[in-house]
Amino acid sequence: MPLIEIHNMTKDYGKGHGVFDINLSIEQGEVFGFVGTNGAGKTTVIRHLMGFIQPQSGSAKINGMDCWKNSAEIKKMIGYTPGEIAFPDAPTGTEFLKQQAELLGLKDMSYANTIISRLQLDPSVNLKRMSKGMKQKTAIVATLMADPPILILDEPTTGLDPLMRAEFVKILNEEEKKGKTIFMSSHMFEEVEHTCDKVALIKDGKIIAVKPTCEVKYHKEKIYKLEFTSHEDYVRFLSEPFEFSDKRERQNQVVVVVHDRHINNFLKVLKGYHIKFITETKYSLESYFKSLY
Repeated sequence: MPLIEIHNMTKDYGKGHGVFDINLSIEQGEVFGFVGTNGAGKTTVIRHLMGFIQPQSGSAKINGMDCWKNSAEIKKMIGYTPGEIAFPDAPTGTEFLKQQAELLGLKDMSYANTIISRLQLDPSVNLKRMSKGMKQKTAIVATLMADPPILILDEPTTGLDPLMRAEFVKILNEEEKKGKTIFMSSHMFEEVEHTCDKVALIKDGKIIAVKPTCEVKYHKEKIYKLEFTSHEDYVRFLSEPFEFSDKRERQNQVVVVVHDRHINNFLKVLKGYHIKFITETKYSLESYFKSLY
């Protein structure tokens, strides 16, 4: 049985808003990415998993328990980072984290202090005066500090600078090695590629694809950009039986799409040309996402 399972779940807010007939399954120890544009339905799905809202039809289950009926029990297993952070009334980040620790029955704050250090957070600052990035870091510390077996993260790196995003990815990779099950929504494609085993794409409240990230990254069609040293070679190459996605005559450049099974023939043909440079454009999750949209 999958650890997290969503079956035919629908929440219709009217006028095309909501989520419709959602089916997802996440195995124990899997890092699952959830990608879509703003308003696509990512947060609505996550709120169902957290038991904040009840589906009109279908179900969401974690560890075999219904997320709506058994939400209190399920929350004991989950570290959650919300998409919109609204802290309770506490004078400082330190006080907020202490309150969270008391609620969780956590007495050892050593892991919390490690995350605070790695994210370069000063929790002594007044919560209301914190920047968006500092609030996000505080929420991440609260999510991780009790070492829960399941992490549900809604756009967890919003507001973080590139260095802190990179550090967060390292932390997430370490959490995966501990055997954590992680469900993370994000609009940062590179972040998802570097952390997730599998990714689901949601559009207009409907799942349009679920793919292992390795299948997306290792695409069968390769894209190469070439520049020839002479215009004559450029013109002659255009007569070759390849698929050209772009031609730049003034620069003597072409962009060619080559299937895996034709790579050897492609390289053999190139031996007959004087080439200034050749580069491969890696197929990415973002490329795949855009092709579906």
